[in-house]
Amino acid sequence: MIESGAVLPMCYLPPVEFFVELNKHKPNILIEREEHFPKQTYRNRANICSPDGVLALTVPVVKGSKNHTSIKEVKISYDFRWQRLHWMGLQACYRRSAYFEYYEDDFAPFYEKNFEYLFDYNQTLLELLVKLTKIKTTLSYTETYEGAYPALTDLRNRINPKSDHVFDQKPYFQVFEEKNGFIKNLSIVDLLFNQGPQALNYL
Repeated sequence: MIESGAVLPMCYLPPVEFFVELNKHKPNILIEREEHFPKQTYRNRANICSPDGVLALTVPVVKGSKNHTSIKEVKISYDFRWQRLHWMGLQACYRRSAYFEYYEDDFAPFYEKNFEYLFDYNQTLLELLVKLTKIKTTLSYTETYEGAYPALTDLRNRINPKSDHVFDQKPYFQVFEEKNGFIKNLSIVDLLFNQGPQALNYL
């Protein structure tokens, strides 16, 4: 019987809150793999910090990926060059950050190689991010869809850009802070590029 732990959604470049919860509830972490694909969530969207405030990076999915499509079966669309746009966006927003060049070679392949399925893309990225943040845990994935997990903290719907839940976050230095002030709960890459190896202490 697992006494503590959490079930988390699979996200694209997940927000800082995701990693705070991951670090808090490790090693008993379960990633949702069997849900239906919910739209307008972090499943295929990440927020980064630009000179003009929050910039949303969205991974386009093949039309027909409705709410009743299993998350594992959602395919990435390559109808336009979104990878180039995302990578240019990350470079433009973080080139001035202290650690972008330190991690650049880790992330570049994700914007060059095509993945067929969104889940596989996010999973490979997540495993890299766990390694880069130095969180010592093993990720497990759901085998069936369960509506509730009585023994676990269920964060599948809470970690959501539209959630009313307030994530209480202490500030860290951000590239455009002088212009924008501190922006809460951006993608974990914002923390990594600005704080580097100190990211784990922050989490």
